[in-house]
Amino acid sequence: MSGSFLLDTNVVIALFDNHPAVLAQLASARGVFTASIVLGELYYGALHSSQVVSNTARVTAFAGRNVVLACDDVTAQYYGQIKAQLRAKGKPIPENDIWIGALALQHQLTLATWDGHFDEIDGLATIKW
Repeated sequence: MSGSFLLDTNVVIALFDNHPAVLAQLASARGVFTASIVLGELYYGALHSSQVVSNTARVTAFAGRNVVLACDDVTAQYYGQIKAQLRAKGKPIPENDIWIGALALQHQLTLATWDGHFDEIDGLATIKW
């Protein structure tokens, strides 16, 4: 899956908002994936919004149109390695983001994100859309 992208939550939200730079990047992308963790964050946001029904439907539609990568035992190994490496550096990041980073590393995907803390994960390719 080299040369393809895993979308972080903030990039999907920008996509929902029709952000021009994100739309342009997606138009030229060879492969685009999302993580089950990202869907969980999106559903959480939808359920705590003022438009629960429409936002939940938007997330469901997005999930149906995209390849969703779920965590497995290999992902868990990457997670453990990342968390240990971050602890050794003294640079913790949010737990969900460790899982997202683990999926990106496992599947050799570039993570499309606006969060700079992913740069703390050794070997993780990121791009700021």
